[in-house]
Amino acid sequence: MISLEEARGRVLEALSPTPAETIALAEGWGRVLARPVLARLTQPPADVSAMDGYAVRASDATEGARLAVIGAAPAGHPFPGEVGAGQAVRIFTGGFVPPGADAILLQEDAEAGDGAVQVKETVKPGRWIRRRGLDFAAGETLLPAGRRLTARDIGLAAAANHPWVTVHRRPRVGILATGDEIALPGEPIPPGGIVSSNAHALAALIRASGGEPLVLPIAPDDRDAIAAAAAAARACDLLVTTGGASVGEHDLVQSALGPEGFALDFWKIAMRPGKPLIWGRLGRTPVLGLPGNPVSALVCGVQFLVPALAVLSGLPAAPPATLLVRAGAPLAENDKRFDHLRASLGTDRDGRPVATPFPMQDSSMLATLARADCLILRAPYAPALPEGAEVEAIPLGQFGI
Repeated sequence: MISLEEARGRVLEALSPTPAETIALAEGWGRVLARPVLARLTQPPADVSAMDGYAVRASDATEGARLAVIGAAPAGHPFPGEVGAGQAVRIFTGGFVPPGADAILLQEDAEAGDGAVQVKETVKPGRWIRRRGLDFAAGETLLPAGRRLTARDIGLAAAANHPWVTVHRRPRVGILATGDEIALPGEPIPPGGIVSSNAHALAALIRASGGEPLVLPIAPDDRDAIAAAAAAARACDLLVTTGGASVGEHDLVQSALGPEGFALDFWKIAMRPGKPLIWGRLGRTPVLGLPGNPVSALVCGVQFLVPALAVLSGLPAAPPATLLVRAGAPLAENDKRFDHLRASLGTDRDGRPVATPFPMQDSSMLATLARADCLILRAPYAPALPEGAEVEAIPLGQFGI
């Protein structure tokens, strides 16, 4: 067995980002930029008013002064003239500051009437003016390549006059569940069989991570059937199998794919749950073989599939984000396998996060995983820890699972 860190490193090193494509900006949320977004204009394009009021010369706008109002400058309708001595222009938020003016007299600090305005409070030079280029200048890099676009980024790109963005294509991921004993939800369950949850859960995890899942029909425990199903996924950027990764005579993924050109990199890692994990390549298609156990499959998905999708999407290779928490119960000494304890997350009296592991940690218990907020991480041979000790945990909410 190899360590979790080494296994994940070998997976991520073998992957490359998907090709670039240009899409409408409105479809860009969650996509990863393949090219940077540069400003196509300067924002604001001129000095503009930050408030409603009057564009004035600060040297004239002293308390008690009376200024002649010579026009207006609402947003989108610049005043065509210039502000001279003893003059003011009615202006509104976003309106261009006319030449000659160097400050804004707030409307609440002024009293208007008879074509003039009286200053109630002295104005300082530059007050309430947003200078040209305050936000960004034409040609400036606003969003770098390799950034996953947020709603804020979409707004910024729109303000910079970009109707399109160039992003990495969403990774296409084939999902192949294997086993005579499994049936899809709603289908007849074979004698001694169970309902398959892996394909649906992994498809949701893939969507949440920016990929496009392709759920293949369940393959029975037959070498030819598994090989035929896997062949259908050769056009995918990644093939994920579930089940058939262990050592039993019915665990056939490796033997079924071997004659089709499958090249194994590693098999079995020192982690719990999820020991029987396969990584290799079927021709040009990377293959990640996850355990059939549903909790094991999802935990391996967190540690391997999510980072793999990040790399395929154009993001830097990185392990899942973690959080330092207090143990809500004593933790036993760990053995040689990297452990993932399903736990609920709360806070102590001081507001610090506390993760409390569930009493039962059986890797078949999906209901426990569904109730979990995080996975407490226990390194190989980690010593026993008392309640309240600081430990590392992976928050599950970040993956949408």
